[in-house]
Amino acid sequence: MKLSLKHRFDGFTLDLDLEARSGITALFGRSGAGKSTIINAVAGLLRPDEGHLEIDGETLMDTARNIYAPPHKRRFGTVFQDARLFPHLSVAQNLDFGTRYAPKGSNIPRDDIIDLLGLRALLERAPNTLSGGEKQRVALGRALLCAPRMLLMDEPLASLDATRKHEILPYLEALRDGPLQLPILYVSHAVDEITRLADTLVLLKEGRIAAQGPLRDVMSDPAALPLIGVREAGSVIEATVQSHDDDGLSTLKLPAGTLILPTVQAAVGARVRLRIMAQDVMIARPLPEGLSALNILAAQITGIHEGTGPGVAVTLDIGGQTLLARITRRALIELNLTVGCACFAVLKSTTIAPTSIGR
Repeated sequence: MKLSLKHRFDGFTLDLDLEARSGITALFGRSGAGKSTIINAVAGLLRPDEGHLEIDGETLMDTARNIYAPPHKRRFGTVFQDARLFPHLSVAQNLDFGTRYAPKGSNIPRDDIIDLLGLRALLERAPNTLSGGEKQRVALGRALLCAPRMLLMDEPLASLDATRKHEILPYLEALRDGPLQLPILYVSHAVDEITRLADTLVLLKEGRIAAQGPLRDVMSDPAALPLIGVREAGSVIEATVQSHDDDGLSTLKLPAGTLILPTVQAAVGARVRLRIMAQDVMIARPLPEGLSALNILAAQITGIHEGTGPGVAVTLDIGGQTLLARITRRALIELNLTVGCACFAVLKSTTIAPTSIGR
């Protein structure tokens, strides 16, 4: 999908060029950055002042040529913060409603979608008997059953508490990695969702794109720190589950060594992605000894980004993956840390929460 968009509000202008490929492209920014406006423009719910939208070689919007496909002809599946289920219909009937808008001849794998989202036991239930997470799964299934060529998700988990959010994230991961291979445009202001799900990250600031690229590159870029938030900043790395031990710890394999974490809910041999907060990474020059921290990884400093305050962001190469650490300027000086020098990254096993570990 290729999108060019310019739209003026009172005191605010949205002006950007965006390209969303396969996988999940996440739009992230503070409230008022323009995230939902982009979704509405793509869905056809907002007619922008200027814009061009193209997907699969078809132009759906071009204001210069007065082309504007109505929402129902764009073939986008949309999931909002509110599930918006029909209260008088059962779960099965809500799902079947989506098939009414599928193009003729579409081979919709209804049973596969029901199983993918874990809906089979809910089919005869009424919407008012479902939890918030269950409602969102039904809304997602309905959107998929209209055979969309792209899925638009606008803060789909924002109304859920932490438990329900943690419950539905694996289903979204399964959708991302499954056979449907639908491109997804995903809006959220929650960093934990973005790091679990996104392949590509677009950071928005005041209606413009401030940074974009592969998730791991953008998250570990010190320049993105003010946009993500100092306390939310961190890295996303990948590891392979090597073993589950009797003491409740799991060993994960990295190119730079191993990580030991509390029991990881994944099978031996599975690939997982880990979100590691920058504030949880310590740096040592000599190999530290006598620590309670079990994770010590050989690293090399590849970048140092000094801000206006006492904090410094340091990028570390750990066997080809990037780790971001946030330390004080005083520590930087006392340890004589410079770009290119060898060091060790130290992480406590308990710093990586189960919710920060995804497929």
